[in-house]
Amino acid sequence: MDPFHAKLVAAATGSTMTALTMTPFDVVKTRLQTQPKVPLFSPAPLNKCCQPAHIPCVRNMSSYARPLATEEVVCIFDHGIYRTERVNGFLDAVRHVWRAEGMKGLWKGAGTTLLMGVPSSSIYMLTYDHLLRNVLPPLIPSPTFVPLVAGIIARASLTSLLSPLELIRTNLQSTPISPDKPHTLPSVLASVRIIVQKQGIPFLWRGLGPTLWRDVPFSGIYWAGYEAWKRFFERRGKKGAYVAFACGAISGTTASLLTSPFDVLKTRRQALLMTGTMSSRTTATIPLLAHIVRTEGTAALFAGILPRTAKIAPACGIMIACFEGVGKYLEKKDRD
Repeated sequence: MDPFHAKLVAAATGSTMTALTMTPFDVVKTRLQTQPKVPLFSPAPLNKCCQPAHIPCVRNMSSYARPLATEEVVCIFDHGIYRTERVNGFLDAVRHVWRAEGMKGLWKGAGTTLLMGVPSSSIYMLTYDHLLRNVLPPLIPSPTFVPLVAGIIARASLTSLLSPLELIRTNLQSTPISPDKPHTLPSVLASVRIIVQKQGIPFLWRGLGPTLWRDVPFSGIYWAGYEAWKRFFERRGKKGAYVAFACGAISGTTASLLTSPFDVLKTRRQALLMTGTMSSRTTATIPLLAHIVRTEGTAALFAGILPRTAKIAPACGIMIACFEGVGKYLEKKDRD
């Protein structure tokens, strides 16, 4: 098999495996990000302490609330009844969704993820590889900046092209506004059609700004880190699919932590635009950022960070290990 077709098969294999194994992490992350936290206590009057008399006052918040402040809210559908439950992080959210909705609840949107993820990831990997090996080296002498720029260009192009599919997938996995109307693919597509009729085709690219804020830095950080770690291991005589997996997981974790607030903004904006609960002015990137910080605190910008990182680390590892391992195997088999 020639190198191009070998890389194409390898990219498709990696993206398919990633989509099938990582969808539950994406479902839980999206729900944690789109279900706003309910204040535990109403704000205390100005200059008043809400603590009991024998406990020092600290920032007008009862010390009894602090153990609960780390909890999050996840929506579930229990035998057709919609409700929200407080959960202590990612694993507890998975248990709640699994218990109420079964396996299909955790894999909601997997079909859309496959439809969108396999071709987009394959094209993305091939575009990055072509830029890395053929286009950019003559233009950029630094081996550090070549993968960074290649990743940024490849991701910005693909993200802009596939933004409408990302809008549909996000809303399919997000918290619905009505308990008796859970999100399904037909209902989401119907909602999209109605809104497009009212607001025009450009609506499909709403949320592209925060998505680019998330994906472009992520891609640049990830690929620069991946190539650096790869060179680090190669200097020590280590190479192969397992090294690619380790480099991808480490770089993906770093990039995920640094870009998490932009992921929250992207998810919230696309979900809010579909519900119509906030104006397009309020859902613009900066106003939405200010609104979240003002009403929910800075911690809300990192909602769902554990499931996102838990997904991205192995997903990046699986994707790049398949691309490197399967691609080289097919090329070698063809030569033999």
